[in-house]
Amino acid sequence: MRITGRPAALLASAAAVTALAALAGCTVQPQDTDAKHGLPVRVQLPSSPAPAPTGTAGTTSATPPPRATTPAPVTPAVPATPPAPPAPPPRVLWAHGSSGPAVRELQARLRQVGWLSATPTGTYGPQTVRAVLGFQGKRGLPATGRLDTVTWQRLLAMTHRPTRWELYPMGGQPAAAPDARCTTGRVLCIDKASRTLRWMIDGHTLDTLSVRFGTQYTPTREGVFKVYWKSRHHVSTLYHSPMPYAMFFSGGQAVHYSADFAARGYAGGSHGCVNVRDEAAIARLFAQVRVGDKVVVSR
Repeated sequence: MRITGRPAALLASAAAVTALAALAGCTVQPQDTDAKHGLPVRVQLPSSPAPAPTGTAGTTSATPPPRATTPAPVTPAVPATPPAPPAPPPRVLWAHGSSGPAVRELQARLRQVGWLSATPTGTYGPQTVRAVLGFQGKRGLPATGRLDTVTWQRLLAMTHRPTRWELYPMGGQPAAAPDARCTTGRVLCIDKASRTLRWMIDGHTLDTLSVRFGTQYTPTREGVFKVYWKSRHHVSTLYHSPMPYAMFFSGGQAVHYSADFAARGYAGGSHGCVNVRDEAAIARLFAQVRVGDKVVVSR
């Protein structure tokens, strides 16, 4: 039987749908056909496959795709800086008992800054110790009385290189070695050539003072003597002049302080005594010297 008209067109459409469904993997269910015309009315396309179950049984959950993460920057380890080693203590250059040209330069520089009044001797005695102590204390340095590298650098920065006249004010010449008779015992060692008085004990110079002697007509005697009398506030009975801190060693001749020497220097002279112009120095010496100590006057 030949089918024409609308039914034939419907059948042709159904056949086309069936063919497309077959190509797409679809199926046409029998219940989906028109009972009257035998034509399909609904096409069921395959659904997407269910995701694989994960997690707890009976529960499905979609696993999110892993997120791209940027690795944290790696900071290189910085080695710890080791603590700086402690600074070495200042090295002691010279101390009490030292001697030589370097000590003489030290004394000349201390005179430049007003911490030492005595003439440079090249021997590190009590006066030099006191001068170094004062200099250190004034500038906040450890007050030891010893000349260390730090104290020396500070003194160098404040002074100039001493001239020969600053190093050797007694005529610009170095003082000679002490008389051999001064090397033992307690001695006032007086040298007319260098115009110095050295206070010495067992060959060690403890202090050095500038001195002046008698004139041509009243010379100071030379030789070996002893201190036989000390008079703190002495006044000359012959010349009626004050002789403080007098230490008599030969008749009326004595070692004593002279205000005239302090004022006029070597322009004047004594009547035979040994004049000292540094009153503080002669006061210290007077306190140390004993009756019976040796006195050596040489040229």
